[in-house]
Amino acid sequence: QVQLVESGGGLVQAGGSLRLSCAASGRIASINVMGWYRQAPGKQRELVASISALGGTNYADSVKGRFAISRDNTKNTVYLQMNSLKPEDTAVYYCNTDVYTTDYSNIISWGQGTQVTVSS
Repeated sequence: QVQLVESGGGLVQAGGSLRLSCAASGRIASINVMGWYRQAPGKQRELVASISALGGTNYADSVKGRFAISRDNTKNTVYLQMNSLKPEDTAVYYCNTDVYTTDYSNIISWGQGTQVTVSS
């Protein structure tokens, strides 16, 4: 019912920056919380950052002060600005949304994942 398309991943040197984007489409009436998770090989998926419909944010301690999450409700898009990247940030990053659909249901959707690799 809902599709998420991610972009912006890539290879960057330590200390560099990347900006991830995630655009939602489909049977969307409104979007509640939007967020970013990441998963490294052999690790569990973890929450990186989330943002509420009114702009309240939450960050993992490991990225606080370096990453910033934002959203554009007119475009159904969430962004993750990543600065001062470290090799430990290397992972596949997944967009996540809590969507209220046009047929009056709430569903959780995941993006396809985008690889972020930080070299030392």
